[in-house]
Amino acid sequence: MIIVMKNQATEKQIEDVIRWIESVGYKAHPSRGVERTIIGAVGDSREKGILKYAESLPGVEKTMSILKPYKLASRESHEGDTIVDVSSVRIGGPEFVVMAGPCSIESEEQLMESAYIVKKGGAHILRGGAYKPRTSPYSFQGMEEEGLKLLEQVRERSSMPVVTEVINPADVDLVESYADMLQIGARNVQNFALLKKVGQSRKPVLLKRGMMTTIEELLMSAEYILSSGNPNVVLCERGIRTFETATRNTLDISAVPVLKSLTHLPVVIDPSHAAGHWRLVIPLSRAAMAVGADGLIVEVHPQPELAVSDGMQSLKPEKFYQLMDELRMLAAVIKR
Repeated sequence: MIIVMKNQATEKQIEDVIRWIESVGYKAHPSRGVERTIIGAVGDSREKGILKYAESLPGVEKTMSILKPYKLASRESHEGDTIVDVSSVRIGGPEFVVMAGPCSIESEEQLMESAYIVKKGGAHILRGGAYKPRTSPYSFQGMEEEGLKLLEQVRERSSMPVVTEVINPADVDLVESYADMLQIGARNVQNFALLKKVGQSRKPVLLKRGMMTTIEELLMSAEYILSSGNPNVVLCERGIRTFETATRNTLDISAVPVLKSLTHLPVVIDPSHAAGHWRLVIPLSRAAMAVGADGLIVEVHPQPELAVSDGMQSLKPEKFYQLMDELRMLAAVIKR
């Protein structure tokens, strides 16, 4: 249920409604728009009839039921598009945001060189994995906290915000202390304990779609984070598993406009994991911008042939510079 306040509702009236919502056993999630405030009331739907009484409270214009199972992620609950601020980088606004860097942190030298490359190319956020969930237990699992320490050092030297993955609820506080943005990978999109934990975090969350996850399931996963108190969620389409074997995954480019119609949250594309090969990253990135995505997260490595993970899908420096040049030209054409 959402409670729509009148245009002229005072701050005291808004606060009184929030207190009333909480007094009847619901959580209040206010969204203050340019013209009016909308308050989402989330809780056990079996007793939602009581919320209709909010229409008698001062400053309330009306109450409305949200039919979608994802209440806070739906467009009905939020006026306009959400803009997620990652250390002054705004995802969801007019600028197309690029997050780039290596799949795995391997050494200080490798990460520092990667940061130089992505910053020179014009990327906004540095990516790098300290914890790596791998299909095989014998594959490289990441440098863990040592990798986080390197990420912090490179962030300070490069003055770029960083995003890195967290895979265990017990590690959220640790990763949060080093990173500017927390990534939930495809394998953890329905790890509900982890989603609740990052929902209690102060840091923005990059939520990747699972390999077999429907759009509604992705939005329900976002709902776990939002309902736990963290409003700063960015959705990421990174390819789904289909019968096609020509690519690592099948990039569901239609997911961008579909999500844009259903949710106020920003949407980015991960062409690297979708394609599985560096040759496909640039054309898929162009498609992402053209279809209305808010940004990209791409893998870049100084020497992909020596990478300990995902080297085949990582861009070399010159290819990354080409990507950024093409994106700038395309942005000018579509007036992004």
